[in-house]
Amino acid sequence: MTTPDNTSDASATAVEHTGVAAQDWATASADPQYRAAVVDLLGALAYGELAAFERLAEDAKLAPTLADKAELAKMASAEFHHYEKLRDRLTEIGAEPTQAMEPFVAALDGFHKQTAPSDWLEGLVKAYVGDSIASDFYREVAARLDSDTRGLVLAVLDDTGHASFAVEKVRAAIDADPRVGGRLALWARRLMGEALSQSQRVVADRDALSTMLVGGVADGFDLAEVGKMFSRITEAHTKRMAALGLAA
Repeated sequence: MTTPDNTSDASATAVEHTGVAAQDWATASADPQYRAAVVDLLGALAYGELAAFERLAEDAKLAPTLADKAELAKMASAEFHHYEKLRDRLTEIGAEPTQAMEPFVAALDGFHKQTAPSDWLEGLVKAYVGDSIASDFYREVAARLDSDTRGLVLAVLDDTGHASFAVEKVRAAIDADPRVGGRLALWARRLMGEALSQSQRVVADRDALSTMLVGGVADGFDLAEVGKMFSRITEAHTKRMAALGLAA
């Protein structure tokens, strides 16, 4: 997934790890509800990475140059490797990967269907903005996970290189034709709304994940903290828009 800056890193690194967040998987997974939440989380991430691989491979077909096509193909390969890590971890902890991913297919496919880009530039903005919002959300959750799961989640959220690539190409396009900026700004705002709604739907549909976020499992958030979390995600989005040269 695309993680273009360290805006949300603080949420995962500045937390003083206590409770479950200070435990390893062997200890934390003794709680069946916590284990269910982690399986859900890894399943959602795994399908997200698989979908990102597929989308980047499709976007490569829209690339205007051979060099751009090769760059996107390399990023797609990195996303698939992230998927493999998550798939292997699910198997390792006794979960069937396909079953773990299945509950999230409809929501993620629906998001991608509703936000299908019409051209190359919209595809770049979608990967930069949409994927980054999802990554911010998962980083927030990672701060409350056991040490083993947290390390895996943060590793698969590493930037595949799409961030700097997207910024460079979008800025160049706006410099060449400033009118492009207005269209892409509207597109990015739509992506922001859809991505946040999709994240909320994913959590709301899964009891274990909901409980983790609002408290009751691990070092979960209370409802006020959930609000702060989405405020931090929105702030990070605003900074990314500025990096693209677009108004939030």
